[in-house]
Amino acid sequence: MNQRQFMASLTKQQRVYFAQKSDVEGLKRLLQQWLLIAVLMALVLLSQSLLLKLVFMLPLGILLVFQFTLLHETSHRTPFKSRHINDAVGNLCGFILLLPPEWFRLFHLEHHRHTNDPEKDPELASDKPQTHRQYLLHISGLTVWWGSAKSLWSNATNTIDEVYIPEGKSAGIQREARIYLALYVAAAIAILLGNTVLLSVWIVPVLLGQPFLRLYLLAEHAGCPHTSNLFENTRTTYTNKLVRWLAWNMPYHAEHHVYPAVPFYKLAEVHELSKQYLAVTSDGYMRFNRDYWKNTRQPHS
Repeated sequence: MNQRQFMASLTKQQRVYFAQKSDVEGLKRLLQQWLLIAVLMALVLLSQSLLLKLVFMLPLGILLVFQFTLLHETSHRTPFKSRHINDAVGNLCGFILLLPPEWFRLFHLEHHRHTNDPEKDPELASDKPQTHRQYLLHISGLTVWWGSAKSLWSNATNTIDEVYIPEGKSAGIQREARIYLALYVAAAIAILLGNTVLLSVWIVPVLLGQPFLRLYLLAEHAGCPHTSNLFENTRTTYTNKLVRWLAWNMPYHAEHHVYPAVPFYKLAEVHELSKQYLAVTSDGYMRFNRDYWKNTRQPHS
């Protein structure tokens, strides 16, 4: 079974149902997560000891970096029915993570068009870690921050020539990058002038949280076959409700690739219809990463 055969097997009623989106469901999840983020930010700012601040910064950072999964969803404009809400939320999430949303949308749609294709998938421009040293560097998040900063600078200052950006979109992508860059410069100036709030509730937390997102994202395609069958080149990871809540149901990742127009809150239903066809799955992120570590080489190997 491949994605085309699966889609052809759905009834018209099922396709209509799965295409329906809701502002209510998306806003409920958004409100839950951002109320918790606000509480953790307040606890960080009110804490008197550095140790206690760090205790609250870690879950805050995890929540902030996992807004990447919401940014990802807004790139498909599926978590909310309203395009304006999708775009506004995408800008918020993108700013937190150095990922301008319109650029990310085009990058990500190219990934969907050429999933796990070594020649065309832009996510494979950087190799997956092959050694223990590469794995640890990857998980640290340092390479992703550096890559995001380089892309932002390049888009703001150079001619945009990525194959996934249509010529008519280049000016808008450059304008977006320049606006984001100006905002980051303003934030940096504020920090240099002594503003510690941004460090406490944003910069340090996302640095602490990024390794958890790297551990999560590595499971999506790493080690999957380089085929055009989305049931084979994408991994669904079985996990608990908390992780699915945090990641906007994206652990159902093969299901998302097979049917990207489905809102996050209906992916479990797509899973029930398609689980017999899933070729690559993992029983949790700890198990996936443990197995990945075992299969990577020592530097001298």
